[in-house]
Amino acid sequence: MTADGRPGELATAALGDPRASPDIDWIRSLTGASAARVQEVLKETDRLVPAEAAMRKRQLDAGRSNYAQFRAPFDLYAIVRLNRPSHIVETGVSSGISSAHFLFALRANRSGTLHSIDLPTPQIARRLAASESIVSIPPGRTSGWAMPDDLRPGWDLHLGPSQALLPVLAQSVDSVELFLHDSLHTPEHLTFELETLRSRFPPGAVVLADNTEWTGDAFDRFARTFGAEVLHRGGSDLVGLRVPTKRATRAPRAGPRRTARPKGKR
Repeated sequence: MTADGRPGELATAALGDPRASPDIDWIRSLTGASAARVQEVLKETDRLVPAEAAMRKRQLDAGRSNYAQFRAPFDLYAIVRLNRPSHIVETGVSSGISSAHFLFALRANRSGTLHSIDLPTPQIARRLAASESIVSIPPGRTSGWAMPDDLRPGWDLHLGPSQALLPVLAQSVDSVELFLHDSLHTPEHLTFELETLRSRFPPGAVVLADNTEWTGDAFDRFARTFGAEVLHRGGSDLVGLRVPTKRATRAPRAGPRRTARPKGKR
């Protein structure tokens, strides 16, 4: 913790991107925890400083300067520590910033499994060219390339398209207490992933989606069918909801769609 008492700032500085500073109000809304409890959990991230610095070095060595590649890694850590999910599913991995923080928290919980799906985009040039996506995988590396190697054992990583892999994964678990969509950012694909996992979300499950600027009202429509509030992290397009104890049965309303863009993960 820094001298001014803000939890998570040491780890944020080590990771090298101020956007990663945790949003305590957002975490509270998604977990139901008190501000004091959230801050207590975030203090634990001081222990992650060496690992954060190592991940930053790997990113810098690969030409990703000052880019944390996921804006809320410490929020994810806190949500996992507070809600103690048995199964986490994420779609989209790239360098593995979100994956690493899920795994850090599961290790602290001493229980739970992270199931990740990623369709890697290979980096063509030796150094990342201006024409290439920042989510491209550097030569000789694979999804999660910036993560500490000791996090990989026990990580359930699946490489391939979500359209093929997610339905199979959904059938293999009884429940998904935490889901993060950060793969192909189109209204149709987000809706597909949410609907594929819908029956696996128990009351209290947290459902997150990044880059919703590009997915129209798909997340909002899904939230309405649960009677759940859409919670924005600050003024960003990273959003979440907490599945209510009593589910709504209202049908989604049609709404305008924005022009979609390809996957913009980390």
